[in-house]
Amino acid sequence: MPIHPLAAFAALLYLAAAILFARRPRLPAFAVAMAAVATHAAILVGQHGGGVDLHFFAALSLVACCVTALCLLVNLYKPVATLGVVVFPLAAILLLVDVFLAPHTQPLPIDWQIKLHVILSLLGFSVLSVAAVLAILLALQEHALRARRFDGIAAALPPLTLTESLMFQMIGAGFVLLTLAILVGFLFVDNVFAQHLIHKTVLSIAAWIVFGALLYGRWRHGWRGRRAVRLTLAGMILLALAFFGSRFVLELVLKRVP
Repeated sequence: MPIHPLAAFAALLYLAAAILFARRPRLPAFAVAMAAVATHAAILVGQHGGGVDLHFFAALSLVACCVTALCLLVNLYKPVATLGVVVFPLAAILLLVDVFLAPHTQPLPIDWQIKLHVILSLLGFSVLSVAAVLAILLALQEHALRARRFDGIAAALPPLTLTESLMFQMIGAGFVLLTLAILVGFLFVDNVFAQHLIHKTVLSIAAWIVFGALLYGRWRHGWRGRRAVRLTLAGMILLALAFFGSRFVLELVLKRVP
């Protein structure tokens, strides 16, 4: 099947999976979501020749595919159906934008060391993205509890302690991946200043410090609630700027291909 109809089909599967997760039929929701993720992955391979395309919309689509796959794994471990309701429609939008609106380029060949750095970075970003979504859900849940409103989204969420525990587990896993990505980058990326990577490095390290401080505060002082949510979102904003900020400016504002 050509890529454009396949992308439309994958987007419909994502939306159907989100609806099914909202209504809680577990097995059908998983089956449809797995089909959507598999179709999305096939499109990425077919459209970009099996390489790692780091242009703005292609990278967003790749991250969306990774995040949706992680959401399925998380729901196998601990049922948080609301994750799928939030993430799957967003993945559908990013996939359609990449296929229908973004300029198509073939990824440049890169050495295995750089590819390892990219893969670790994308995995870390994806895991921490799931943590950020959980932080938003946790904030909504705490607000509903303070307001004594137990309907709507609050009723669909798991117990607050489960959401918080899962968020910190995701932050821990993402922190490890981000640490490895930064280490590999320092070992194998030559001349950071000449390659105009200094801002990405600074922002990534700043995000690493924020997430590290949050994990330390959780372990040493029992940080939770609003402080944990704010630090999680602050770290994620820094990381998003490191990953996509410069590409947005170069490709969409200045119309340059990095």
